[in-house]
Amino acid sequence: MLKSLIEKNRSYRRFHQEHNIPFETLKELINLARLSPSGGNLQPLKFFISNTPEKNKLIFPHLKWAGYLKDWNGPEEGERPSAYVIILGNLNYKKIIEYDAGIAVQSILLGAVEKGLGGCIIGSIQRNELHKILKLPDDFRILLTIALGKPKEKVIIEPVKQNNIEYWRDSNGIHHVPKRSLDELIII
Repeated sequence: MLKSLIEKNRSYRRFHQEHNIPFETLKELINLARLSPSGGNLQPLKFFISNTPEKNKLIFPHLKWAGYLKDWNGPEEGERPSAYVIILGNLNYKKIIEYDAGIAVQSILLGAVEKGLGGCIIGSIQRNELHKILKLPDDFRILLTIALGKPKEKVIIEPVKQNNIEYWRDSNGIHHVPKRSLDELIII
């Protein structure tokens, strides 16, 4: 069961934009992050939720979507996410909080997959501009953004060839993601 969720948990970048994700569903996903482990049990994260077209339009231009797809500036109108969760880290904590963010994001995305949704973790963000536009608290910084929606694209996992890990799209718009073999990852 868990393996199936992980295999379905791909970085989806094109969505059925018209598919609304209710606020309550997003709260359920954040609750999974809340219940997840936290270093020193500090629980230093907060979550900004956006699920309206108006808020989503404020967020979208401040995100970079796919480093390996050089000629693609992100999904077109109609294929954009119907929701975002922005992960915020409390600057008052001295411990590294990025680990908590990673755990929280994985929990949110696995929960999304279980609900028939998909997402993409975005780390390339115009943080200062987005922070100002959304009027976020000064003692929090943007760590990551999760774009969420009902996936509109097919993503295929395939073996790495010639040590090339770059994802790519074929002429049918299918997204290919090379993954290293299990034997290559394990050191004995």
